[in-house]
Amino acid sequence: MAQGPRDQGAVGTADPDEDSPNMIVYRKIEDIVSKMQDEKIGGVPVRTVKSFLSKIPSVVTGTEIVQWLMKNLSIEDPVEAIHLGGLIAAQGYVFPISDHVLTLKDDGTFYRFQAPYFWPSNCWEPENTDYAIYLCKRTMQNKARLELADYEAENLARLQRAFARKWEFIFMQAEAQVKIDRKKDKTDRKILDSQERAFWDVHRPVPGCVNTTEMDIRKCRREKNPQKVKKSVYGVTEEAQSQSPVHTPSQPARKTTKEDVQKEISFLNTQLDRHCMKVSKVADSLMSFTEQFMDYDPFVTIPEPSNPWISDDTNLWDLETSKEPSQQRVKRWGFSLDEALKDPAGRDQFLKFLESEFSSENLRFWLAVQDLKRRPLQDVPNRAQEIWHEFLAEGAQSSINLDSHSYERTSQNLKDPGRYSFEDAQEHIFKLMKSDSYARFLRSNAYQDLLLARKKQPESEQGRRTSLEKFTRSVGKSLTGKRLTGLMQSS
Repeated sequence: MAQGPRDQGAVGTADPDEDSPNMIVYRKIEDIVSKMQDEKIGGVPVRTVKSFLSKIPSVVTGTEIVQWLMKNLSIEDPVEAIHLGGLIAAQGYVFPISDHVLTLKDDGTFYRFQAPYFWPSNCWEPENTDYAIYLCKRTMQNKARLELADYEAENLARLQRAFARKWEFIFMQAEAQVKIDRKKDKTDRKILDSQERAFWDVHRPVPGCVNTTEMDIRKCRREKNPQKVKKSVYGVTEEAQSQSPVHTPSQPARKTTKEDVQKEISFLNTQLDRHCMKVSKVADSLMSFTEQFMDYDPFVTIPEPSNPWISDDTNLWDLETSKEPSQQRVKRWGFSLDEALKDPAGRDQFLKFLESEFSSENLRFWLAVQDLKRRPLQDVPNRAQEIWHEFLAEGAQSSINLDSHSYERTSQNLKDPGRYSFEDAQEHIFKLMKSDSYARFLRSNAYQDLLLARKKQPESEQGRRTSLEKFTRSVGKSLTGKRLTGLMQSS
């Protein structure tokens, strides 16, 4: 078992047919970084700096990187160059050697280039066991520069509890890799340690920093060609070289092929077709949304009977959780189907309406999928099969009306069932209810009766009730005051 960067022959390039959504950005950044490291064509000079009682190998300063970007990319504004350098550093291609925060500063801070083995274009998706091995190695290496930060120590304790049964195996792996590292040259080992640390700063960033490796789970699921990721950082064959990749010739820029150009054109066309709105329309929609929900914000509109956030009276919350909804709650159901389904009372009323139309299976399927997303992971496969047999299988007891595209995707997802296997089918059913059943529900007698229930009460009766409540409160206060006065006099 070996670890650390490999020579460029072992890196390999990803198949263009399996590019991730960020691969175009990665390729452009790597072209810039490769030119930046190539001193033959005027790259940034990588040098060894003498420090107090030690030497710092293979470093450049932040000012040199910013100046190179301005000179070679025709950037006039230093702020723009710093921003571009910050994006490159956030992806882990360049990293500071003094801290864990991946950013670029226009000063004398020392930076080091990441090894091509750890570049994001290799589609890494490391597991927690790899992270546990890395943290164990850090604890075994008695160096001040390798001491664990507070958040790393917390992560190590958490992983040790999670992998209690296999912790001995993880510890043995870390111990074996430390022995291999000690056979390497001291300078190369120092460089490799910093590059490995920068890799984990990208994939397990400092709390508060942006994680650039996160992807929307729905995007991942809808990819035509799912990314084939490397699961283990250290599970590579023994082909390590003794010298650091920083000192090897930089990776030559890959020639642009016809497929690359077509892929970039399709990507840009997709971006052009994205729905965009003017700022004025966004402001109008925000204002209309604010006005619509103004009556439901207790900090803007004084609620009745009182605001529970600034008083000890919780009657408002009791009314909102009661099964008998007020007119204000019923009115909110008409804003959108989402608002109706958020309220338990609104969900029950909508379900009763669908039962009267013999289409309650749509909402029951939607609720079952919502429940599936909150289930423990070990219960997900069985529950997914139950939902399939109840609503989608041939001869299902509560068959739903699904288009062929969503049906095909759902059947493919169920080969490896997960919490989001029914995402396409759920979205189709929600649109169906929103465009058809929900509109009829708002026009139904049941909803209109609930909406007008409070208005049917005579205003004179409401006035008499209000005056009676005021009289009762005033009498109660006077009696309480007399009792307190009598108690004080008796004492």
